[in-house]
Amino acid sequence: MPKISPFEKYPEKYDGWFKKNRWIYEAELRALKAMIPDKGNGLEIGVGTGRFAQSLGIRNGVDPSKRMSQIAQKRGIRVLDGVAERLPFDAPQFYFVLMVTTVCFVDDIGKALQEAHRVLSDGGVLIIGFIDRNSKMGKAYIKQREENVFYKEATFFSVDELVKFMNQAGFKDLSFNQTIFGTLAETGSEEPVKPGHGKGSFVVIRGKKA
Repeated sequence: MPKISPFEKYPEKYDGWFKKNRWIYEAELRALKAMIPDKGNGLEIGVGTGRFAQSLGIRNGVDPSKRMSQIAQKRGIRVLDGVAERLPFDAPQFYFVLMVTTVCFVDDIGKALQEAHRVLSDGGVLIIGFIDRNSKMGKAYIKQREENVFYKEATFFSVDELVKFMNQAGFKDLSFNQTIFGTLAETGSEEPVKPGHGKGSFVVIRGKKA
């Protein structure tokens, strides 16, 4: 069962976090944009309020939360009701698929990545942005998870774990970048995006459909 209860109850609170933490949001956007193809039809799974999709030029989204989807639709995103493990598409049709923090909230990560692989066209790519469980911010979120209405039921993954799941789902030629190298309070407008992983809290993995 999708973990949508807090998103249904507090969509404005969720959306407002990105405005309050502007430098975090903009750093994550830069890291994601560096991995997204310049052209091609894209889909965001777990599109939420559409903040990332709108800024990245993605017009298609899937989300199980009606209240979050309503906000995304106001931002010009075409949102279909659905979950990552059972996408509402019959055939491959997207050149790239994006998942931003969505992996924390799926019931079956393996099935979710298999579905992403299924709806991608030949040569398409999956881009996953997430908080690395082993990073400074990841450890802080896990420690304080009972105090956070959104992360109480979240499952945090390490880079190695997601790499294993992506390989099993049929993705190859993986590449990585990272950003957010300090705490929330330490992050400013000049937060860099660097290749690789292991130091930044927000990691982006891109894999090609095999």
